[in-house]
Amino acid sequence: MRIGMLTGGGDCPGLNAVIRAVVRKGIQHYGDEFVGFMEGWRGVLDDVTMSLDLETTSGILHKGGTILRSSRTNVKKIPGGIEKCLEVIGKHKLDALIALGGDDTQSISLALSEQGVKVVGVPKTIDNDLSGTDACFGFDTAVTIATEAVDRLHSTAEAHNRVLVVEVMGRNAGWIAITSGIAGGADVILVPEIPIDIEEVCRLLKYRHDHGKKFSIVVAAEGAVFPEGEQKSHGTALDSFGHVRLSGIGQVLAEEIEQRTKYETRSVNLGHTQRGGTPTAYDRMLATRYGIAAIDLVHEGKFGRLVVLKGTGISDIPLADAIAKTRTVGEDLLAVMRGLEPPR
Repeated sequence: MRIGMLTGGGDCPGLNAVIRAVVRKGIQHYGDEFVGFMEGWRGVLDDVTMSLDLETTSGILHKGGTILRSSRTNVKKIPGGIEKCLEVIGKHKLDALIALGGDDTQSISLALSEQGVKVVGVPKTIDNDLSGTDACFGFDTAVTIATEAVDRLHSTAEAHNRVLVVEVMGRNAGWIAITSGIAGGADVILVPEIPIDIEEVCRLLKYRHDHGKKFSIVVAAEGAVFPEGEQKSHGTALDSFGHVRLSGIGQVLAEEIEQRTKYETRSVNLGHTQRGGTPTAYDRMLATRYGIAAIDLVHEGKFGRLVVLKGTGISDIPLADAIAKTRTVGEDLLAVMRGLEPPR
């Protein structure tokens, strides 16, 4: 078979491991040929490709980013975009297309699938908020980086008797914040699922201060909001999928905490650091399993579907189900977070 592949949306550690697994099994076990589209759906629109074979995918398992590069290109908002994609896919005589991406990328996959393109999706979102799967590769790496940062910040916070607010990724779901916050021993964790109660935040910090600890760590997801407030963003520009670039809740919180408590408070925004570098062993393994499952789905003729992790097993679900809603942090983890807090 002749198969196209692309990576869309924000990059994350593990994308190269998926590409490698698809190509290795596809060539060595099925005799496939591959066409890699550069920069996500933009590469399909502009017909910009690279060869994907055993040589070009050798040595990429441990590398972050993606050799196919990426973009946030919404072909549905470009006049004639879907038609142009169909034309390019036909030109390359592709039997199938494997798309690596989150809900935005997979919304294009679904649109093309409805036009007869044989598409298989691989879930990719560092926020870990794609519905239908228990985990996305890249998340474990991001949490490891964030947890290490929190670990390091404890010593400088203690040295200066400061409160440090650590802003991590998480637009609509607080998976990174709650996991790295609990693992890193943060004193307050703020997630998009629960509006910020600034009085409760200050109560927790004062309780700790009054019991002999003159420093604290607050971990906040970038999408955390005050009641009836809006998410803090860097400017008002929207990407092609209608998203603003979130940033700033950490600084707002730091200023509010210092004003209310009089404790010296600083903010740290981890930003793209969480996306960079080599993937953890867990993410390499999960990405590899997804890649193998994706190429197997192609040869089983199961199109319009997304490979997913359920428990410890890999399965698949319809693309439409995967992008129907955001997967948010559940009450089980929220209960763990609350169980570590002092009583009211």
